[in-house]
Amino acid sequence: MPAVFETARLIARRFDSYMEGFAVRPIASGFVAVDPVSNLTLPTTDEGDAEIVKQARDAFEGFMRAHDVPQAQPGPAKYSCGWVRQAAEDDSFVGSYGRLFDLTVLGRPGRGPQHPRMLPLEAALFESGHPVLLVPRTAPKALGQNVLIAWNGSTEQARTNKFALPFLREAEKVTVLTVQGGTVPGPSGEQAVDYLRRHAVPATAVTVAPGTRSTGEAVLDHARKLGCDLLVKGAYTQSRLRQMIFGGTTRHILAHAELPVLMAH
Repeated sequence: MPAVFETARLIARRFDSYMEGFAVRPIASGFVAVDPVSNLTLPTTDEGDAEIVKQARDAFEGFMRAHDVPQAQPGPAKYSCGWVRQAAEDDSFVGSYGRLFDLTVLGRPGRGPQHPRMLPLEAALFESGHPVLLVPRTAPKALGQNVLIAWNGSTEQARTNKFALPFLREAEKVTVLTVQGGTVPGPSGEQAVDYLRRHAVPATAVTVAPGTRSTGEAVLDHARKLGCDLLVKGAYTQSRLRQMIFGGTTRHILAHAELPVLMAH
């Protein structure tokens, strides 16, 4: 969570924005569906929820105080923070409440118990109507100065590029990467660059052959090669079920990205 807080703070300071935190608890039925033979039980008492809220609020407000982020005041958004909701919400609330915000910032999910879970991410991606920023374990020193766009010609990627325009307009370098064999029918990377340049984005197009790598591996390799500090990636061009069974670019990036990833569906 410290990396999530710091990344959100970098964005809020850059765009003079309001940040809001709230506590999320897992839904017991979600665990039963995934692992029906598990003996796992989850606290659903008011006392359990109260402890979740206390721990989450203490972490959020302690970080903001330590970094001198002011409390929000009525009126237009400024660099500020707030904790409005007093109860713990379930995973699906992340998606519905995210409709009121330009961006939802979450930790990159993983299999370990210390990692964030997938369900809040999927709720935000599929239900908020807005983008999600996934944060790795370590917060970046800078964000959005050197951006890689993983262009595959899809509707999802076009929508994500549109959401990313506030970052892209202020970037020093934007690379539109096309991986051969990793596209769907649609505009080329060069055409995507033309669109971005009309929005005063300093974009250039690059096409690479994956070789023995998957498309996801090629994207992350190129991001490392260029020293990028932000990846812009449309999420789930293939269905979630297909990606679970066969793998896919989104799934690989969710598992392995070591830089922030701006995603939308």
